[in-house]
Amino acid sequence: MRNLLTEWTALDYSPEQIREQKEAGTKIRLSGIIQRADALNQNGRIYPKEILAREIRNYQKFIAESRATGELDHPDSSIINLKNVSHIMKEVRMEGDDVYGTLELLNTPSGKIAQELVEGGVKLGISSRGVGSTKKEGDYNVVGDDFVLITFDLVQEPSTAQAFLYTEGKKIEENDLRKILRKSDRIDRILNDIASRRGAK
Repeated sequence: MRNLLTEWTALDYSPEQIREQKEAGTKIRLSGIIQRADALNQNGRIYPKEILAREIRNYQKFIAESRATGELDHPDSSIINLKNVSHIMKEVRMEGDDVYGTLELLNTPSGKIAQELVEGGVKLGISSRGVGSTKKEGDYNVVGDDFVLITFDLVQEPSTAQAFLYTEGKKIEENDLRKILRKSDRIDRILNDIASRRGAK
């Protein structure tokens, strides 16, 4: 059974950078390391590089089709709710064990709230949202091969490492996963998996 999994990372930006983008008349873009493979995170989980790299490859389709949207705060759901969308991911790539990303804030109600927050100097973080199982190994959990990356949401830094545990443990049925991924997405994931296996030989 898959569970909803969320992970938090700080975004590195300054009010001066935000002000410069506003003055230039461009949409506000934030970028930085948004996830890390093979490293123990604050939720006591490790994402194996092979699994995370696969999911980043699969996520490229969402970026190419302008469907890589995220919400302001994690919902208690695996479904992206368009009325809460605050940003769109413009780039997500792996460099070594690090996942780098660039997002653009939208002029949606939630996006405008995010804009006001960053313009006011509030530090936001970015958090991956996905579904998958974990396997206990010693003091930590390793994310399983069934992991599916859904999106990256904007969040505020939790005061404790367990601050997002309320979203954990929600069971995700196979029918819910079919709502997240269209048939063409599922086919694309299979083709990406075949291509990566051939490349590994």
